[in-house]
Amino acid sequence: MDISEEEEKDKKEEAEETKSDHDSDEDEKDKGKIKPNAGNGADLDNYKWTQTLEELEIRIPFYVTFPIKGKDVVVEVHRKHLKVGLKGHPPVIDGVTYNEMKVEESTWVIQDRKEVVLTIEKVNKMEWWSQVVTTDPEINTKKVQPENSKLSDLDGETRSMVEKMMYDQRQKEMGKPTSDEQKKQDVLKKFMTQHPEMDFSKCKFN
Repeated sequence: MDISEEEEKDKKEEAEETKSDHDSDEDEKDKGKIKPNAGNGADLDNYKWTQTLEELEIRIPFYVTFPIKGKDVVVEVHRKHLKVGLKGHPPVIDGVTYNEMKVEESTWVIQDRKEVVLTIEKVNKMEWWSQVVTTDPEINTKKVQPENSKLSDLDGETRSMVEKMMYDQRQKEMGKPTSDEQKKQDVLKKFMTQHPEMDFSKCKFN
């Protein structure tokens, strides 16, 4: 083995060690986070929430002896603060939210006279929330399973971007090239095919 090969091997081992350290750091950050429920949210003691990239759905059951009416409920949705509860009772949710919400697009209804269901629209439609309010336990967003059927609800540009992100994530997990890397490889192969007279054997490509 010559010096250059030895250096190359050392660099590769060093890169793998760095990646391993980085992965373990990431794992450390995810310790204590809960696994998402089937709707990519969490089933908490007082309420349940689910999400898509665009919105959250929060279901709050009230265990009271009377049928709930609109006048009994307190719902305050601000850009980055949410408060929900029954009048005369401590609020079930009252805190700063994970990120910003579209106040004017958010709605709530009473179901079966005993449950309040909120639909909250996110301002940033390109991220998964790890919690509704910052005092809640966090879910591990790496374990979120996006539904392909929901992609049809997105506009064309956003959908293409999300599909690309999902594809690239899957490729990385399998150790395969991302869509950008694949595109570069395809262009290079085409160029090499078109120019058989050129010697590419000593070229190095990133």
